[in-house]
Parts: sequence; C-alpha cells; structure tokens
Amino acid sequence: MNPIRKRLPANFFCRDTPTVARELLGKTLVRVFDSGETRCYRITETEAYCGQEDLACHASKGLTKRTQVMFGPGGRIYVYLIYGQYWLLNFVTGQAGDGSAVLIRGLRGFDGPGRVGRELQLNRSFYGEDLALSSRLWLEDAAPVLDLKASPRVGIHYAGEPWVSKPWRFTLP
Repeated sequence: MNPIRKRLPANFFCRDTPTVARELLGKTLVRVFDSGETRCYRITETEAYCGQEDLACHASKGLTKRTQVMFGPGGRIYVYLIYGQYWLLNFVTGQAGDGSAVLIRGLRGFDGPGRVGRELQLNRSFYGEDLALSSRLWLEDAAPVLDLKASPRVGIHYAGEPWVSKPWRFTLP
C-alpha cells in the first residue's frame, strides 16, 4: 500500500529561507517529463540565499529581469543558466519583496546543481512556475529529517565575510 502523497502548499515556502532550506531535505521532488514519464527524487542538499543584504544572493544586485521572480511570493521556481549549459533549480522563499531563494544542490543519485538541472531537463520555461499549480514539477511532503549537516555555502568567495561563513548549506549525512 502506497502512502498518501501530499503536495507542499505555497505557505511552506513563505517562511525564513534557512528554515525552508533545512526542511526541504528529505522532501520528494516530482518531475513529469514531456514524454509523460513521472520520476520522484529525494532532496539531499540545499543552500539558502537570503535577499538583498546577502552578497552571495542574486537579489543583492536589486530587481532585474533575471531576479524578478525572486521578489515575488514564495513558492515559485527560479531557474538560471550558468556556463551556457546548466539550468540551476531554486525555489523562491519568504514574502513578496524579500528576494530570497533556496538552491537545490543535490538529489539522491545526482550531486551538484548542474547535474540536478540536467537530470530534470530544466530550461527557461520553468522560470516563475508556481509549485502549487505546476503539472511538471512540484514537491511532496515526507517525514522530517532529524539528522543533517550545516556548513558554509559553496563557490561564493566573491561575497566576502560574513556571507562566505554563514552555515546555510544543508546536507543529509
């Protein structure tokens, strides 16, 4: 007998970004591909990016065409392209105007945000999609994770202190 699966509601994302990042660990990411195939993935690694004051956050540059969705309400998808080939998956968090998001750095079997984007076959069309309504990508609840590791975020040396030392990267052991 399969357990009843429950989609995470929008208000799950409308909270403090590090809290959301921690609580996303262990949740189920569901992806329905263009072929109709559905795959479920367990989230294993996240990073919190906390608005305009966080110099590692894209929103620190202010409202731009790229960051516009980040300044909306929590529960939207923020994707962006790096190195001209990898679409990175983020979930907008907090209240409208916050400019915060959580980067999904790992899924069970797929370590690294570029590999996550490639596995999920992400592209620009996901930008701004509402997780509460999407028929292509959403999150489902799972038992809370009690054992996790918090550490500094990866690859943000440009942000300087105190941002490089914030323990806002969360992983399953």
